[in-house]
Amino acid sequence: MKTQDQKSVLAEKRIIILGGSSGIGLATAHAAASEGAKVTIVSGKQQRIDAALEGLPEGVQGFAVNLGNEQAIKAFFEQAGSFDHLTYSAGENLTLTMLDNVIIDEARQFFNVRYWGAVATVKYAAKNINAGGSINLIGGIAGPRPSAGWAIAASICSAMEGFTRAMAVELAPVRVNLVSPGVIKTNLWNGMSEADREAIFTNVANSLPLKRVGNAEDIAQTFIYMMKQQFATGQVITVDGGAVLV
Repeated sequence: MKTQDQKSVLAEKRIIILGGSSGIGLATAHAAASEGAKVTIVSGKQQRIDAALEGLPEGVQGFAVNLGNEQAIKAFFEQAGSFDHLTYSAGENLTLTMLDNVIIDEARQFFNVRYWGAVATVKYAAKNINAGGSINLIGGIAGPRPSAGWAIAASICSAMEGFTRAMAVELAPVRVNLVSPGVIKTNLWNGMSEADREAIFTNVANSLPLKRVGNAEDIAQTFIYMMKQQFATGQVITVDGGAVLV
């Protein structure tokens, strides 16, 4: 427990987390709240917001916003007021498909929340960020290190890296960075059968130098660090258990 003299630099800072009702976003909300931050979580479904708030500390706020709809995102930030740090970790369940089986119209939908939702969020949130604040986005190692069946996921991850660098230049001095996770145990894998999911986790863990897949708290701590530090922008922070090394 921090004493008054050891207060976190995030104490009393206002942090908005989109995708904050589950997985990495929810873990980041818990971590930020433990630092004394004033946290707001945003997600697409009110019932998920309500469930998340039950486990979060008192004072955390939650709002249901359709993150696939630009006007809904615009309306949210028009009433959100000023704040210090933004994290965007929203996304749908992962679906891995070989290119021959990709249905283009369906594949476009995966960009809606993961990429275009992030673009709209930054567009409408940036002007509300206080001096010294930051924007923290999420990608994945599928961009630099894709496997078979990851064409769409790798494309989104690579697009997010480019967007991050462009925004770091355009929105300076606001810091804009991206966290690139490896395989992390979250609900984004729930579109697979339990057997397939566990097989992936086991195979990946056995291949990694650290011999385990990640958990949401690993990535949450990276987001917290990126909010606290004051001299990195336009960077991709890889947190993958060593996956890109092997």
